[in-house]
Amino acid sequence: MDGAPDASSARVAELEAYHRDHVLGCVRCPLSEGRTQVVAGSGSPEARIMFVGEAPGYHEDRTGVPFVGQAGKLLDGLLEGIGLRRDDVFVANVLKCRPPGNRDPQPAEIRACEEHLFRQVGIIRPALICTLGNFATKLLSGRPDGISKVHGCELPLEIGGQPTLLYPLFHPAAALYTRAMLATLEEDFARIPALVARAGEVAGAAPTPVVPEPAAMPAAPPPAARDADPAEQLGLF
Repeated sequence: MDGAPDASSARVAELEAYHRDHVLGCVRCPLSEGRTQVVAGSGSPEARIMFVGEAPGYHEDRTGVPFVGQAGKLLDGLLEGIGLRRDDVFVANVLKCRPPGNRDPQPAEIRACEEHLFRQVGIIRPALICTLGNFATKLLSGRPDGISKVHGCELPLEIGGQPTLLYPLFHPAAALYTRAMLATLEEDFARIPALVARAGEVAGAAPTPVVPEPAAMPAAPPPAARDADPAEQLGLF
């Protein structure tokens, strides 16, 4: 862990206070009216690696913990493959409340919630931020490029006043729908330890493609189709 023990304790206390005072009771958008509870994030406030997904799903809404459905189990397995556990990283989402029917986040909802994510980054100060899927990648990179184009490409930038390295990845749910993507996810995950080790060295460098361009990610089904999909009950999104 970085810093002295007292500094670490202060970081833990600051994140807990922010969640308590600003996130858990947030009513900035209409999603607050239909949630079971806010899903602020989980893991170590001292983590050097932060994962950012899209939004809570069915199970996350009920447990208050991100990535606890089938996609979460796959994420745990990918972490284990590079010698990490969930407690070693911090996991959050762009939205802190579940959208109805697990539909895509709307622009107004993202604008209402993004301050919470930026503040989390500013407190945790991760060396590496791994964005999972399109919504997290576009928000944090500030660029329109989709995940099929930029996955596995590192991008030094500053978020929440903190220099960091952005590393876009496919959402684990994509590998559940399209198993061929699992090999791509495993390849991209395998670079994470090295990226963390040299995060300071690449600050200020240009984005670097590191794997061949994969096949295009399948388009998401329309909300009505997604509502009827059994995967919705598994909390994949």
